Amino acid sequence: MWQLYQFPLCPFSRKVRLVLGEKGEPYQLLRESPWERRDEFLDMNPAGQTPVMAEDEGGLILIGSQPIIEYLEETIDRVPMIGGTAPNRAEIRRLTMWFDEKLYGEVVRPLMYERMEKRLVHRASPDAGALRDAMRQANTHLDYLDYLLDHRRWMAGPLLSLADLTAAAHLSVADYLGGIDWRGHDQTRQWYAGLKSRPSFRPLLSERMEVIGPPSHYDKPDF
Repeated sequence: MWQLYQFPLCPFSRKVRLVLGEKGEPYQLLRESPWERRDEFLDMNPAGQTPVMAEDEGGLILIGSQPIIEYLEETIDRVPMIGGTAPNRAEIRRLTMWFDEKLYGEVVRPLMYERMEKRLVHRASPDAGALRDAMRQANTHLDYLDYLLDHRRWMAGPLLSLADLTAAAHLSVADYLGGIDWRGHDQTRQWYAGLKSRPSFRPLLSERMEVIGPPSHYDKPDF
């Protein structure tokens, strides 16, 4: 069985967990706080970042959400998350990269730093200006998701794909940290509500980070 090293608000670990859940692949969840720089974890990944996935038999270690998912796509035939024609697969990868880089960098990472890392690691108060900027950026990203969903059933086309799971993983962390205003974004809200109802998503919504709680609507599919 796979062992997945992660912490509850790591969006990249959530992305891997969603893919594992959709594929029905069993795994064991192991809590890892990267800021602790634990020697045993650094031996597996000198970068000290989650997620890391290790095989309990055979010693195979996979590092980083996209390499892990590409490996799963190549070795598990059921429920492909990067499927369709070559142009469609390219679009899935484009949007996945967009969410992992721009949505994370402009919205999720600032929220995590201000509302999680500062509190847990630095024992400092968040910067209100940085939070307002992240929330403004979040609204811009929701506008783009609304546009995509106005033209497609799912983010990258007619079928659920890695693009949807990646966007949902990042939005779920931003939503947990109170950084999403869903008003005026009914298209994206309905898409996200559908994903929250999936069996692969429910375990994520039940987890909590110590001393940091989510808004009341966070784990409700109908919100």
